[in-house]
Amino acid sequence: MRVEGKGRIDRGAPLRFTFDGHTHTGFEGDTLASALMADGVRLIGRSFKYHRPRGVMTAGSEEPNALVTIGSGARQDPNIRATTQELYDGLEARSQNRWPSLGFDVTGINDLAAPFLGAGFYYKTFMWPKAFWEKLYEPVIRRAAGIGALSGEVPADKHEKAFAFCDVLVIGGGASGLMAALAAARSGAQVILCEEDRICGGRLLAEVEEVDGQPGADWAAGMEQQLRDKENVRVMTRCSVTGAYDQGTYGALERVAHHVGDPKGAPVECFWRIHAKRTVLCAGALERPIAFRDNDRPGVMLAGAMRAYLNRWGVVPSKALAVFGNNDNAHRTARDLQEAGLHVAALIDSRADAPNLAGDVPYYAGAQVTRAFGRQGLEAIQIRLPNGKVERLQVQGLGVSGGWNPSVHLSCHMNTRPVWDDEIAAFVPGKDAVPGMSVAGAARGRFSTAACLQDGAEAGQAAASALGLVAEVPQVPEAEDAPYRLRRLWSVPGKGRAWLDFQNDVTVKDVAQAAQENFRSVEHMKRYTTQGMAPDQGKNSNIGALAVLADATGRDIPETGTTTYRPPFVPVSIAAIGAGAEGKGYAPERFTTSHDASISAKAPMIEAGLWYRPSYVPRDGEKTWRQSCDREVAMVREHVGICDVSTLGKIELQGPDVGQFLDFVYVNTFSSLKPGKVRYGLMLREDGTVMDDGTCARLDDNTWLMTTTTAAAGQVMTHLDWVQQAFCNKLQMRFASATEQWAQFAVAGPKSRDLLNALLDAPIDDASLPYMGCVSVTVGGIAARLFRISFSGEHAYEIAVPARYGASLFDHLVALAEERGGGAYGMEALNVLRIEKGFVTHAEINGTATAFDLGYGRMISPKKDCIGKVMAARPGLVGEGRQQLVGLRPVSAIKEMPAGAHLFDDGAEPVRENDQGYVTSTCFSPTLDEVRALALVRNGRARHGEVLRLVDHLKGVDMRCEVTDPVAFDPEGGRLRG
Repeated sequence: MRVEGKGRIDRGAPLRFTFDGHTHTGFEGDTLASALMADGVRLIGRSFKYHRPRGVMTAGSEEPNALVTIGSGARQDPNIRATTQELYDGLEARSQNRWPSLGFDVTGINDLAAPFLGAGFYYKTFMWPKAFWEKLYEPVIRRAAGIGALSGEVPADKHEKAFAFCDVLVIGGGASGLMAALAAARSGAQVILCEEDRICGGRLLAEVEEVDGQPGADWAAGMEQQLRDKENVRVMTRCSVTGAYDQGTYGALERVAHHVGDPKGAPVECFWRIHAKRTVLCAGALERPIAFRDNDRPGVMLAGAMRAYLNRWGVVPSKALAVFGNNDNAHRTARDLQEAGLHVAALIDSRADAPNLAGDVPYYAGAQVTRAFGRQGLEAIQIRLPNGKVERLQVQGLGVSGGWNPSVHLSCHMNTRPVWDDEIAAFVPGKDAVPGMSVAGAARGRFSTAACLQDGAEAGQAAASALGLVAEVPQVPEAEDAPYRLRRLWSVPGKGRAWLDFQNDVTVKDVAQAAQENFRSVEHMKRYTTQGMAPDQGKNSNIGALAVLADATGRDIPETGTTTYRPPFVPVSIAAIGAGAEGKGYAPERFTTSHDASISAKAPMIEAGLWYRPSYVPRDGEKTWRQSCDREVAMVREHVGICDVSTLGKIELQGPDVGQFLDFVYVNTFSSLKPGKVRYGLMLREDGTVMDDGTCARLDDNTWLMTTTTAAAGQVMTHLDWVQQAFCNKLQMRFASATEQWAQFAVAGPKSRDLLNALLDAPIDDASLPYMGCVSVTVGGIAARLFRISFSGEHAYEIAVPARYGASLFDHLVALAEERGGGAYGMEALNVLRIEKGFVTHAEINGTATAFDLGYGRMISPKKDCIGKVMAARPGLVGEGRQQLVGLRPVSAIKEMPAGAHLFDDGAEPVRENDQGYVTSTCFSPTLDEVRALALVRNGRARHGEVLRLVDHLKGVDMRCEVTDPVAFDPEGGRLRG
């Protein structure tokens, strides 16, 4: 019901919306929960397991009960908290987890079967008969799983991701957060203030109290505007910080357009990655309930939430209300209700010696609420007086307060446990829990408004000072400074079910049963009962459950400990986390600088990693790809060819300790490499299998350039990051990807040097650039890098220029090549050239191949350690039983040797038990005028000259082939060294 004269909503701006098909009216500033409460709707959802009726319990993102589906069709969004969903005109909401309707839920029959569905029932049932699991039990369980559901249609809403950087990040825009942001901002620091509500103020929006001589909500609004007016402050409302990660990185979810009916092209949500040098956590505190029999009835809610609905939104759940608590906060709620002209039937305080702070209301000191009555809504409560007598009061709304828990979650995301504070009977953040983070206000147990203001101001000043800025503590306004007084009461003894976790239907009895069955560890109890495993993560229930477990096991709460708090703090949609990763965002099209030239030449483009590269470059009169490919191979072998190799990963490393780092990354030694030289290297995974291969050039004393295969560029970069952080964090070196900064082209063939001397400003020869050397050159005055390396087996070079010159250089190179009987060549020819030479790619580096398998075992230096070296020496990764790299040539009438075909002993039946290996790569070699292939064959190096049977069942190929050395052309390497 609405309360006249209360609330901060705009009653001149009515909004129409629907809930379960029924039309309701609210006002601008309402949430869905407050608007439904105003219209007398108490039943909003059903619990997960027993499908018990549930109503609004809280006023924030910690809400366990009031989860609804917003929208329909392609815009359907399930599991939205009615307490945080802002009202807008035309909003369409539906209840969840019920059938056929919210008022009559057939699956509510589960509640009658509760004796058979207690804690851990799924570990003890569904075991017999065995065949029923797959045919009956599992399908039924899967259908029952979940609360809300997606529509199955392609989502229509947009999501975005964004990045932000700041000196000081303030999490929470309440009294502490506002003062912290002000103190840091006045020092000149770049400040970001994140607040999950639509406006700043925190609990000040829910209270009747003054700050600096004005209503607290008005003071907060003025402070927010003051911060917004500062150029060095970004105030991000509707933005929840969801997780704390390494090196000052935080995840945050901004609800951009959840509060409007038509986003008009705007994203619904934006997931932020915020990098902060210092952070101040001002996340406030969360009220906790007291468990008693049937305390989950709609109409039973937290006392602080009842006060918030009254003072901020001007609504209460009914006319007849009562308040039950173990602390002074309950008195504040009763006082506000009574002063608003509402009927407060009783204020029940479990503390016998607590004075009445609520004024003229019926007061029951030392009493306890033992039961709630009603089914789809609260109708009455039962009170046990200090003398043991029982009274029954007719009320339809009950506010409950068991105390407040500091919101420690974000401070625990780096695996630090909170610390128990016996004075407030709650956990507080541990010291230095997150590097660079300080905690202020209610989040560390300072519950009065004055204490929060002072704490926030000091924390903001300290954060700015830690960055070397000149910061002062701003003047703190006068505010309420009442002490926080409570006496522990976690649950009221008695018969029946007293609820702890409202979303997962966990009771006091369930936790006690877990302890009785020896699930004494808090983590075991959590999994056995599912306590705290619902989307709300037990924000209201965890501490109560821990207290019950502690009591059941004869321990105190600090000894019992807490469960692990993990991100995200609030639910984050997969669409927000993966924003931009659909369509081409999922698989971006990456184009080289020569892409337009390849398209103009009518070259078919194929994907290599995410890059698009020409398959072949056709010429007039060529009707098949083979004709073009054969010409291009012959062109490279006899004249000169140009190929864009910019897609190879390029990682630049700098520092005096790079050589030492590379020695640990590669199997062979690099610290001895001289400036101006290039060396081929092999990289292993931790398990001893080959990760990647490539070259590494030492450009000068402190600068190195590593190249990787196109496919593994990202993987190698990630691997280097891990190696540096885990093993080499004290080395003086840094590295960065330079793949997109340089355009690089292979110039291969007998006439390659002649071509380059026609291009370069100064000529080269064997003396100035020997095989496996590198030099700096200029092309028309443009600085370039020149490497004498070859992936074709020919006398070859690779020339690199800044990417902005890539297109022009490619055109010039191709023109010079055509003058010499050559031209551009594509991936097909590149593959043939490397198969003829026995060079490997990721067709051979398949995730199971070792250096021994590929014939590179001698590259592993015995003089040093490296990643994967020990694991590569395991007996199972060396020896005759391993599949080893070999070459293949046909010896039967059938000449086709498809990649993927399997190999068997000549005359053996082609079945799995007889498998000897498989073909990794294949081609027709115009140089050798025959089909050639590479393969991994069991004990292959000892089987050169042996004939095997090759079978491809899919293509119907069954033929005989001879095992050869992998290097089929120029085995001495005279052409590439000449």
